[in-house]
Amino acid sequence: MDLQKQAQQQDTAVRPSELRASDADRDRIADILRDALAEGRLNAEEHAERVEGVLAAKTVGELEGFIRDLPAAHRTPPASATAPHRPSAGAIPVDPDDSVVAVFSSATRKGRWRAGRRIHAYAIFGSVEIDLSEALFEYQQVVIKAISVFGNVEVRVPENVSLRGTGGGVLGNFEVDTLDASEPDAPVVYLEGWAVLGNIEGRPKRGRLVADILDKVHRKVDRSVHKHLGR
Repeated sequence: MDLQKQAQQQDTAVRPSELRASDADRDRIADILRDALAEGRLNAEEHAERVEGVLAAKTVGELEGFIRDLPAAHRTPPASATAPHRPSAGAIPVDPDDSVVAVFSSATRKGRWRAGRRIHAYAIFGSVEIDLSEALFEYQQVVIKAISVFGNVEVRVPENVSLRGTGGGVLGNFEVDTLDASEPDAPVVYLEGWAVLGNIEGRPKRGRLVADILDKVHRKVDRSVHKHLGR
């Protein structure tokens, strides 16, 4: 009887491709399609047709079908290193290096800007966007404290940094996509806060990398080569 029950459970088990697609799944596929359009892998008509299909897709398997012929669907994620724990008391100043405030308005930090060790974001009946995808990281650890009251705070980071989140929502939403960088020297962004009838999100921005990290890696390789050659 046990073997029969196990066989029945295996027959009724849902494969990953048959799982119902979430909004986050659709956003991920849409990001890949947008990048493919920008790279010239898809023309405008193909892109529009696939995006329409993504919006109508019901399962994860249907979504994957729209990117099956694109390189992004076949990339193997790099081995990740465990991100450091939250900074110890006193490691990060209490006073913010930068504050982004939106009260019945919107405020944005994006482009090439210097990210300090602590950033405060307040969205009161407003919207705040903090985009670190092109920022200059002068410190390895960056803490973003966010408060959203009937507002929205969105934090975007490069793919090759680590991202951690601590917080919650009161009739609101606090959602952070945990991200582990493959390089131990990569910056770590800690997003903490509370959303009261509002929204706080932290996510990686697909295709964006911190160039400074790549430069450090190249310098390490060059030093190793010179040492090996006895220079």
